[in-house]
Amino acid sequence: MIYFFFFRKCLLDIPERYLLLLNRPCLGDMFTTSCALFLSSLHLCLCVDLIYYATEGKNPGTFLGDLAADTNLMEENDHNSISFIQLGEDVMDSFHLFRVSKTTGKLYTAQMLDAESLCKRNTECFRTVDVAAQQGETFMQILEIKIIIQDINDHHPKFPVKQVDIEFSEDDRKGRGRLIPSAIDQDVSFLNSQITYELRKKVKPFTLSISNRVDGTVDLLISLEDNLDREVTDAYDLQVVAKDKGTPAKQAILNVRVSVLDVNDNIPVFPQNLYNVSAINEHYSSMPLVVLSATDSDLGKNGEVSYRFSSQTPENIRSHFELQETTGEIFLCKKFVPGQELKSKLYVKAVDGGTPPLSSVVMVLVNVISQQNNEPIIDINFVSVSTGKIATISEGVRVGSFIAYVKVTDHDVGLNGEVACNIQHEKFQLQDLSPKKYKVTIKQSLDRETETHHDVTIRCQDKGSPPLHRESKFSIQVLDINDVLPTFSKHTFHFWTAENQRSKVLVGYITATDPDLGPGGQLTYTMLKSQEQLLPFHLTDDGFISTTSSLDHELKDVYKFRVLVRDNGTPSLNSTADVVIEVTDVNDNAPYFTFPGVNPFTFEFNYHPRSKNNITMLKASDSDSRENAFLKYEITTGNEKQLFTINRYTGLLSFTRVPSQEDAGFYDLHFAVKDSGRPVRSAETVVSLMLIVSNDTSELHFMDISKSEEAMDVGLLILTVLLAVVASIALVIPITICIIRYNDRRNASRRNQVNPNPCTKCTTEPEPEMEEESQHPATGGTAMILQTTTTEVQKKSEKE
Repeated sequence: MIYFFFFRKCLLDIPERYLLLLNRPCLGDMFTTSCALFLSSLHLCLCVDLIYYATEGKNPGTFLGDLAADTNLMEENDHNSISFIQLGEDVMDSFHLFRVSKTTGKLYTAQMLDAESLCKRNTECFRTVDVAAQQGETFMQILEIKIIIQDINDHHPKFPVKQVDIEFSEDDRKGRGRLIPSAIDQDVSFLNSQITYELRKKVKPFTLSISNRVDGTVDLLISLEDNLDREVTDAYDLQVVAKDKGTPAKQAILNVRVSVLDVNDNIPVFPQNLYNVSAINEHYSSMPLVVLSATDSDLGKNGEVSYRFSSQTPENIRSHFELQETTGEIFLCKKFVPGQELKSKLYVKAVDGGTPPLSSVVMVLVNVISQQNNEPIIDINFVSVSTGKIATISEGVRVGSFIAYVKVTDHDVGLNGEVACNIQHEKFQLQDLSPKKYKVTIKQSLDRETETHHDVTIRCQDKGSPPLHRESKFSIQVLDINDVLPTFSKHTFHFWTAENQRSKVLVGYITATDPDLGPGGQLTYTMLKSQEQLLPFHLTDDGFISTTSSLDHELKDVYKFRVLVRDNGTPSLNSTADVVIEVTDVNDNAPYFTFPGVNPFTFEFNYHPRSKNNITMLKASDSDSRENAFLKYEITTGNEKQLFTINRYTGLLSFTRVPSQEDAGFYDLHFAVKDSGRPVRSAETVVSLMLIVSNDTSELHFMDISKSEEAMDVGLLILTVLLAVVASIALVIPITICIIRYNDRRNASRRNQVNPNPCTKCTTEPEPEMEEESQHPATGGTAMILQTTTTEVQKKSEKE
């Protein structure tokens, strides 16, 4: 940066060569003036230590100069011990524009400089900065720094409008002109703000006239160089170019539309554009409030002026005043009632008698003074849609939002017209904008589901004596937004449906609620997509669950899945719930015997005195459940001697009494097993039992029928073969012995006559191995209780 260095001097310290110049006689007035200017400049320069130049528009932190180097302080003192402190933080407006490094003394800009905002036009644009230099704790001197801000040509000349319309009468003579607006350049330097004007293209018969004003502005006139003929040309288009003297130069263009008028080209002219008068509302007078007088330079009827109210004057205002058409006198003829605006704007039009008539309008401000004390008038305007004093606001509006504008009117004078207003409501508050103007804002969040509307009262009271007040009430209707999730009535819905029903049978109905209104409260139910294809159920949009096929309890008795409910709001909200459907059993399966595994089943049971009463245990099963699988056993036929009994619940076959030799023989026992369903279903089997009653006290054995059905078949085959061999031996040997010892055993034969077969009295005892193999280890049979579930009886075919 370019800078200048000057030592601060007083006038007494002016160098001798300047003092000699002061003592020289000035030759002529011009020289005298030059001397004075020179000495004045010299004095100004001597009062500044340093001058720096800064160009506007540079970024903050632009280097301006080195104070330590430019003041030669670093030559006189140790530079490392000198510190620089910028002064005037509280008193100088330039403090925040620049900053000085405390240690180095370098001067920088602190912010981007704008000459137009800092300085006036056509004046030197500068700021001063005071900097204290000290060495350690010792004060050295205060440096006054002058920073000259150099303006750049960063603004175009600007016309107030892009186009202006002017009119000339066809009888206007040479030299007649029409004013057009001039341009303004916001730059502050002389060259950058100096504007020259010219017509872009010469259009006859017009020329551009420029006259300077004392305030530095100019008057621009479009002037005539020759007469106009409206019948030849009734309009012209001109372009005025405004160009500044900056480098590079910038310009602006004003379009001028020139219309040529016929005769009667002078309008009535009022001596002033605005009349301001006062009147007391309670008093009437025969004296006019004001007398309007407009002049028209035209002659005859074109110069005769009459007065009337303009159409811009409202009828309710016009009715309070009387305007004399010929004289322009305005009278107050009707009192203003409380609540009416007491400041009235009257627009009065002066019309000449030409053809067509020309007119001008003047505004008359009438301030009607009221000496009464009236209640304040409250006017409420809502930002949102409203009907009367009911406004609608979304519940989602944020706290602090502006919902209504309140304007209070009180035309009373003094304390009678000073008003204070307030709102007592937890959701809304009143904030001041300006005297007698307020805004209503949201104080707390709104919730339509909690409260659908709010009644609000605004109370305004003046400071008169006695104070008068007025209240204005309005209602806020809260509009719904989709802010609440739909909620199922249960976390888990439990339903029951019977098996074997046809498809499309209604299973149940799920319900959810959503307090939102409109689409936000309209609910749609769906099953989760991942489960929908795997389940034999259909869920309607309304929440009805039905079957898509017949269900089988025996295949699957419980279905669990998740359902979703969503609303139709934007954005859509949803929630889920669990559904459990139990397939109830019907008695559709008949019980079946699992033992014996064949029908009929034949086996031999050897009873001896040490045997227990238990013979064997029949086993049955049922695919149904609960009562449909609760089985009961019974002997249907073959038990004519009532020798056998079966436990109806366990299937245990046993003797009802101790068998005797007379009970020995074959028994075809028919067994039935029945479930407890409705209708009852059953199965039957036949057991052919060969009962052998023995008096031998050795332990008998019977086959273990608790083995699987396959093992029973093999064991039965082996047992049959062994029994056949034993029986053959047992028949041959006893017959031989019987013949030899017939006579010796007569008595013994009598004791054995209870056996229908006379040869059985000589039957030998079975081999111990046979007994062990024939008898059940515990009861002579297999004890087993089998519980199953079934819902329907179906008879099972007998196994071979």
